[in-house]
Amino acid sequence: GCGKTHIARATAGEIDANFINVGINDILDMWLGNSEKNLHEIFETARKNKPCVIFIDEIDALGANRNDINKTAGRTVINQFLSELDGIDSDNDGILVLGATNAPWFIDPAFRRPGRFDRIIFVAPPDDVAREAIFKIQLNEKPTDSIDFRQLAKKSKNYSGADIKSSIDIAIEQKLMESFKDGIPKPLKTKDISKAFGKMKPSTSEWFSSAKNYALYSNDSGLYDDILKYLNIKK
Repeated sequence: GCGKTHIARATAGEIDANFINVGINDILDMWLGNSEKNLHEIFETARKNKPCVIFIDEIDALGANRNDINKTAGRTVINQFLSELDGIDSDNDGILVLGATNAPWFIDPAFRRPGRFDRIIFVAPPDDVAREAIFKIQLNEKPTDSIDFRQLAKKSKNYSGADIKSSIDIAIEQKLMESFKDGIPKPLKTKDISKAFGKMKPSTSEWFSSAKNYALYSNDSGLYDDILKYLNIKK
């Protein structure tokens, strides 16, 4: 919920490239051999439409560590993926492959070799300025009255974009419940959304608890230094 997909789309726009958004359901198939076929067809489509950005969401489900996979089928899909990335039998010039994951520590090390996913970017939760902008976007065309966007941004520290949307949904539901009493719909105010914050915690908190452990104790290569920097932790 922190905008990884938006960054991928923006990247394609900045370099004026075609964009293929791939979900795991577009690749994985219950029938033996179909997953590899689907993966190959996606790369072939990109090769026919260069320049092209392939964005694969939840890539940890596709590039999981092979040591953790018992089924041969799962390893075969990973090997096919690595083969497509390397472009052994095809030309991948003009193709940029981006992957998003909330669990980079589960990715097979082979994916991080040079020429594959060799650049890892930490997408942090939105800062004050970004949260203020997200509130403005999410509340656009909704019935509002006297919204203090700066105050909402300050009170929603560590909230992701998805958390902000959820808090607004909660506030709207509460307003609808209140309107049943007198039959008069009322616009959203700053205090309504502030109350919604009390009913939910930032979804990023749990993630940072896990990420912190990996950054402190499984970070010999410096892969998670950005997380330590964000958390103001000196190793």
